[in-house]
Amino acid sequence: MNVSRQEFALAEYIWIDGQKPTAKMRSKTKVLRKDFDQPPVWGFDGSSTQQADGHASDCVLKPVRVYPDPIRGGDSTLVLCEVFNPDDTPHGSNTRAPLRALCEQHAAHEPLFGIEQEYTFFEGNHPLGWPQGGFPAPQLNYYCGVGADEVFGREIVEEHLMACLLAGLNIEGINAEVMPSQWEFQIGAVDGLTVSDDLWVARWLLYRIAENYGVNAKLHPKPIVGDWNGAGAHVNFSTREMRADIAACWEAIKKLEAKHDEHIAIYGEHIGERLTGLHETCDLQTFKAGVSDRGASVRIPWQVGQSGKGYIEDRRPCANIDPYLATAKLIDSVCGD
Repeated sequence: MNVSRQEFALAEYIWIDGQKPTAKMRSKTKVLRKDFDQPPVWGFDGSSTQQADGHASDCVLKPVRVYPDPIRGGDSTLVLCEVFNPDDTPHGSNTRAPLRALCEQHAAHEPLFGIEQEYTFFEGNHPLGWPQGGFPAPQLNYYCGVGADEVFGREIVEEHLMACLLAGLNIEGINAEVMPSQWEFQIGAVDGLTVSDDLWVARWLLYRIAENYGVNAKLHPKPIVGDWNGAGAHVNFSTREMRADIAACWEAIKKLEAKHDEHIAIYGEHIGERLTGLHETCDLQTFKAGVSDRGASVRIPWQVGQSGKGYIEDRRPCANIDPYLATAKLIDSVCGD
């Protein structure tokens, strides 16, 4: 059989599973002819991903966004998919489908998002770089730090940043966070579907690259109990009206306060362990807003206060949020009736 390797391309199909309370990412590889037009619909065993029963286990993968694969290179691609049932209806675990509808319904408001994804590196069950059987020095010098005694895992972070850029993700930056071995990257500012798709793919790339170093990237909101910062996913949000007048920002905040409990319910499992009123958070039961207040539930950045227009920062979401749910809830609460 005379077959050349150059005739083929690899497509990594990525989807969100049905695990509760926090979904996980899954992926598998399909070999395609190099001259393929669009990645085809594919399938998988939903009984192994908590998305189907064994007696009717077929689930459908529908490609929704294709990215260059920075890991394999060449003509390889990353194919983000929505999960459908065999009858062509969105699967119950498919949280992207409702967001699609909301984005269309409220397109006139031109909502834009930026998400600040925090995460923590672990080596086994131990935070990367922490002394065995003990703790590092208290939080003080680690935020945006430099030096081997303050920063752990930078080589993974740098490789991840370049991979995101090569994949065409809307990544805006990276920084070391307040707790040692904790980092952040930012995606945005783009529409709800794009920011959510890019965030999921950026997470997949982070997990995949960290594999090569024997390291896990965890999104638990309170990875270490005690006097250590938790891990969030602050969501920066604006509408056309907010970008024109700060009064619209305050009106949005009033709407968010009225639905505080609804937002808390979908802002990540273990949220109560993070929103304690300490470590740059407002406590779970309280809603507070202010300009340049990092202890607020929703913050108006100082530059927005000065310019009189811009965006708000919802500081309540945890690192393990489903961005499809979070962006949909913000659109519904602020742009809905």
